[in-house]
Amino acid sequence: MNDVLEGLRQAALLIVTFDADLMQISARSLQVTLTATLIASAIGLPLGGWVAVHRFRYRRSVIALMNALMGLPPVVVGLLVYLMLSRSGPFGVFGLLFTPTAMIIAQVVILTPLIASIAHQAIRELWAEYHDLLISMNTTRGQRIRTLLWDARRALLTAALAGFGRGIGEVGAIMIVGGNIDQATRVLTTAIALETGKGNFALALGLGFVLIGIAIAVNMAIHFASKTEVSSRW
Repeated sequence: MNDVLEGLRQAALLIVTFDADLMQISARSLQVTLTATLIASAIGLPLGGWVAVHRFRYRRSVIALMNALMGLPPVVVGLLVYLMLSRSGPFGVFGLLFTPTAMIIAQVVILTPLIASIAHQAIRELWAEYHDLLISMNTTRGQRIRTLLWDARRALLTAALAGFGRGIGEVGAIMIVGGNIDQATRVLTTAIALETGKGNFALALGLGFVLIGIAIAVNMAIHFASKTEVSSRW
């Protein structure tokens, strides 16, 4: 019990003193996940809107595929990205493996279906309300999508936050493509796993507290964004 309390005390001390390693790892985690979330949102939000508005032959199959990819195991994504970026892979010439860029690519692949699926659901419901009005105004498909994206912005913010929440806690894919290299690709989740294995519980707990804090902040943001969205419809 005394060891646990001492570990907690040291972890708190690392946080309040802004330990250099802890701050660097936390900053890198935020940088990677924020970048991946922004890219995934730029792809997923318009994609969800397009699928909600556009009617085409394989639309149901595309929706089913988006929903299925939400549950794609991160380690499988990591393996596929690793093979693509390895020296023998098609993109090996760029030397991206074991860099933050590779980690961002893996997270984009993981987050895009999640964000697109949530966006599709939100915009589909809004499209049912706005369909007759937008059709009667002779709007183009692009204008309809932009209008729906704007009016569903709070729900879409929730989708982006959900993507960020999943990305910040992901470990399997970024461990494979990032390599958990000190001062280069080590992030919160991979550092926690490493430091726990080394028995450095103070740093592991400190990193864990930071990760929990970020997760709580993201979930609170989702809660208030969803609450605001519901309130705005009344």
